[in-house]
Amino acid sequence: VSTRHESGAAFAAEAYARLSGRPAAVFVSRGPGATNAAIGVHTARQSSTPLVLFIGHVRTRSKGREAFQEIDHHRMFGPVAKAVMEPGSSADIHTTTGRAVQESLAGRPGPVVVVLPRDITESRVEDAALARAEAANRPNASEESIQAARDAISAAQFPIIIAGEMVAHEGAEDVLVAYAHKLAAPVVSAYRQMDVFPNNHSSYVGHLDINRADFQRDAFTRADLILAIGTRLDGITTEDYSLLREDQRLVHIYPDMAVLQHAAADLSICSHVRPALARLIPEMEDIPAERASWRDALHAAYLEHSSTSSGKAHGAMNLSTVVKVIADTAGDQAILLTDGGSFARWVHRYYRFNKARSFAGPVSGAMGYAVPGAIGAALAQPQAPVIAFVGDGGFMMTGQELTTAAREGLKTIVIVCDNQAHGSILYAQWQQYGNESDYATRMVSPDFAGLGRAYGVAAWRVERSEEFPAAFEAAMNIDGPSLIHLITDQRDIVPGGPQDDVV
Repeated sequence: VSTRHESGAAFAAEAYARLSGRPAAVFVSRGPGATNAAIGVHTARQSSTPLVLFIGHVRTRSKGREAFQEIDHHRMFGPVAKAVMEPGSSADIHTTTGRAVQESLAGRPGPVVVVLPRDITESRVEDAALARAEAANRPNASEESIQAARDAISAAQFPIIIAGEMVAHEGAEDVLVAYAHKLAAPVVSAYRQMDVFPNNHSSYVGHLDINRADFQRDAFTRADLILAIGTRLDGITTEDYSLLREDQRLVHIYPDMAVLQHAAADLSICSHVRPALARLIPEMEDIPAERASWRDALHAAYLEHSSTSSGKAHGAMNLSTVVKVIADTAGDQAILLTDGGSFARWVHRYYRFNKARSFAGPVSGAMGYAVPGAIGAALAQPQAPVIAFVGDGGFMMTGQELTTAAREGLKTIVIVCDNQAHGSILYAQWQQYGNESDYATRMVSPDFAGLGRAYGVAAWRVERSEEFPAAFEAAMNIDGPSLIHLITDQRDIVPGGPQDDVV
């Protein structure tokens, strides 16, 4: 699939890999092409998504002379890629490619960059099979670490589970559900990982978004053991690394020692999720009744918090109503994507994800992700309705990829939440300097519905919540891409009111 911009290609590949579990390949040119794709590489890094970026480079004899569009890709991508590889000859291409795919999947998944000098790509290559990606090394926890975790869990009165990206990557949702049920422990999902645990399950108590609901704060206050399963415990999930108290024990299961070392848990288990939990389950003892009651109360609080009836808006467009219409119409089979921006928190709060691999969004907060990401989602799961939420700012960065979706005939519904502002920054300025402050944050939006039609897709402009159901039904009935332009109020940047931070 040829995109209009290299960032679109990288974002589409990241979403494809996240929603399929298989690494995607991106091919770009050197210099400008590589730098344009870098945002997608960084997104894949922070989301722990397998991706291989192939970069066409200058001829070997020209390297180091600052040739046309030359850049040192090893130095540029070294900090964000798992590895930067370069074949020494045409005979090495298949070996290098196989290694790149393996490395993208090994341990903590992530992006790998392969640099291809022009003289090597222009050479004849003998046909050869790639090494199977499944042959990559898979860390496995020692019996000593598993037993120590069993002992810590058995001693805990009120354990709480934080579930993260490795659960989805491994397809380990079933074993996590079984484990949480047997432990009678509440489960929260890490930032932008809402689909790693069925939201209607009695153990689920919500998503660790920018802010915590009061019942979530109470849960972590009472918890005496934190069981971090397949999450790298990023800055948003941990509230800038302040979530866990020194008197709480932390058991951390993750397949990468570098991540475990950053977290500095009481017990670090270097393992993939599925084998670790499978070994923990048989040793579970009787569960205190008080713990089950605590879990049930937290789940009830989550259901109330995520009820769209609690969603209030100042303007005529209530995004909680939009989310409810989508949930009622598309059901659990839909794939949702959210772009970087505070509008996404309406989706994160009010949509209940009950199917694995049904959400994609940039843990890095990158704007411009959702429109090209929807292309990758439609390719990964062609039978599912794909619905992408994007702000006016994000759409102006990569919205031209609608032409790619139209050319490929992909059924995607892009919902543009237009408040004519960089909302997160505007809201932060209001909080810090007062409601009259707006520095370089207000925008004048184009006619997004008209722009969508110019790109070759069906489009509607919707100004009031009650107008949305008809537009969404029409979009669902189109066998191809469409766009719905929502006019939102700048006072409704985030759900929950002015006490919520945005960054």
